[in-house]
Amino acid sequence: MKVERKFLYLLGLILFFLLAFFSLLAGTKGLVFFDGLKTILDLIKGREIPISSKIILLKIRLPRFIAVVFCGASLSVSGLILQTSLNNSLASPGMIGINSGAGFLVLLSSILFPYSLHARSLGALIGSLIAVFIVYFIGIKAGLSKTSLILAGLAVSSLMSAGIDVLITLYPEIVVDKVAFNLGGFQNISFTSLYFTLPLMVIGIVLLFLLSDGIDLFTLGDEAAYGLGLNVRLYRLASILISGLIAGSAVCICGLLGFVGLIIPNFIRLLGKNNTRQNIILCLIFGSDFLMLCDLAARLLFYPYELPVGLFSSCLGSPFFIWILISRKKRLAV
Repeated sequence: MKVERKFLYLLGLILFFLLAFFSLLAGTKGLVFFDGLKTILDLIKGREIPISSKIILLKIRLPRFIAVVFCGASLSVSGLILQTSLNNSLASPGMIGINSGAGFLVLLSSILFPYSLHARSLGALIGSLIAVFIVYFIGIKAGLSKTSLILAGLAVSSLMSAGIDVLITLYPEIVVDKVAFNLGGFQNISFTSLYFTLPLMVIGIVLLFLLSDGIDLFTLGDEAAYGLGLNVRLYRLASILISGLIAGSAVCICGLLGFVGLIIPNFIRLLGKNNTRQNIILCLIFGSDFLMLCDLAARLLFYPYELPVGLFSSCLGSPFFIWILISRKKRLAV
């Protein structure tokens, strides 16, 4: 199914502004929808507003909204680049161990430096890069085929996930809600927790945008890309490392949020064959839209309870993953 690119941009941006509007204003207590709208209008006009409303809007909902947008964009772009670099539509940050590696080092940093948010951020970065290096090293030893990298990623992901379970079992106090961490969520987000990670996401996405012309050549096959003068091994390593950087930064904020990096890139490809640069822009928009929608559902559907955001992304992602597997088999059979 091909869709006009301009229509996709327009649809994505309309959804973005609608969901952003509801993300900031929709609430179940303290500041309900119309009170939130009145608070924003009063802020714009410079009027006095109740301090409680100001705190809820600017200190609770705004940082959460920013975190959701950046994490959705980063995980989607990371998944897109991994799938393009490995020429495998099943590749994603969770599938090749990046999420689990970042999560393991986040928890380890919480044990070693319990009062340092920057230590958690640095741990997520280091953990994602360690996972990438291990996967790449195993892939080299196994012949550096795309299949060997995926299988190495699954093995590393399982190992890191086991390490996470061990840390949570031995030190349950490091994670207030281990289910929320394993599934992913945005409770208790503050601007302080975003200072270190947001710049890393922005830098990583910009770098991938600059590398996009070379990444496009991966679709021609390694031999053809070599023939056109591309250093395939260097470009593939750089693109995977940067994808790990931005995905690890997202894990530091939202926990082990799965399937975002799998669903959105495949969804974008279903709607049209664009180049990598255009797909990055679309992933930025629709990744944010998707995670805002999941976050709103987690906050509002089961009031007074708030469910982990990852529960909704997993519910959507699991059947999508099965559908990809079945469709791949049908294409190979043809």
